[in-house]
Amino acid sequence: MHNIFSNAKMHASYIVYLIILSIFAASFVAGERFKEAPEFFNSPDCPTILNDDGFVCSDNAVHVAMTLDTAYLRGSMAVILSVLQHSSCPQNIVFHFVTSKQTHRLQNYVVSSFPYLRFKIYPYDVAAISGLISTSIRSALDSPLNYARNYLADILPTCLSRVVYLDSDLILVDDISKLFTTDIPSEVVLAAPEYCNANFTTYFTPTFWSNPSLSITLSLNRRHSPCYFNTGVMVIELKKWREGDYTRKIIEWMELQKRIRIYELGSLPPFLLVFAGNIAPVDHRWNQHGLGGDNFRGLCRDLHPGPVSLLHWSGKGKPWVRLDGGIPCPLDALWAPYDLLESRFDLIES
Repeated sequence: MHNIFSNAKMHASYIVYLIILSIFAASFVAGERFKEAPEFFNSPDCPTILNDDGFVCSDNAVHVAMTLDTAYLRGSMAVILSVLQHSSCPQNIVFHFVTSKQTHRLQNYVVSSFPYLRFKIYPYDVAAISGLISTSIRSALDSPLNYARNYLADILPTCLSRVVYLDSDLILVDDISKLFTTDIPSEVVLAAPEYCNANFTTYFTPTFWSNPSLSITLSLNRRHSPCYFNTGVMVIELKKWREGDYTRKIIEWMELQKRIRIYELGSLPPFLLVFAGNIAPVDHRWNQHGLGGDNFRGLCRDLHPGPVSLLHWSGKGKPWVRLDGGIPCPLDALWAPYDLLESRFDLIES
């Protein structure tokens, strides 16, 4: 009799376990869950930021702009954690998130993992940009949110004069304040690492290069010969951007692209047409890009020679996808410690 009750109890416990497992599995499929990150505190010599709405415009803050969406949420959470963990004044960092939909849900994710974070979310009207987007060599590059960087000066508060823009497929391993305080000459609008050894001609079509009235653009009013730069890491002077009406200049190239195909690679070429040769250079350590491989196969790549402050998985291969698939590249192990996603085992245990 004891064995019968014992077996029945074990069977009931097993059924309960299966029910719990199915519930958590369903919740995992329906939406990702993230761990709460540790809280990070300022060092004694950090300036003070008041605990009111004024932090959004504070001159003592390091302002970081990012897009936020469900597709890249896991990457975005890793970016936030890496920025805070390596900052000497993490409580002085203010995040400005641009999102196109599910704003309340995305805000809840951020608050749950970073309850102490200073941030604000800004809605982005994708309808205004959708008609200007041309198909590119990779579908992910065609997302309207990928073009939000074009409109930051219009979306963010006019009180902001400078912001660091970051993509969602990178991590920092250095203090972001060093990047934020980059010296930018008075006549220059943005700063980014330049790569002058890259073949600049490949970013535009033969139609562009064969038309003198178009190709001459890259030799007019340039401080130096145009060089490639990656738009996933930029320091932007928002006030100068507004004064120079640079959003309109970028849109004009996008409108031309709809009539004459002059480039293939998403939101990057208009930035090159407007800014290449006129940006303030930043040390390459601040964008060790290309770790996601090319835009077609996403093969593994090594770091560029030199020191590293920021690792960037630009390209098709994303570290969380390769890790989940059991086919990680060696450098993906450097991203993994910043991954806040709850595993299925963790969900069941909790």
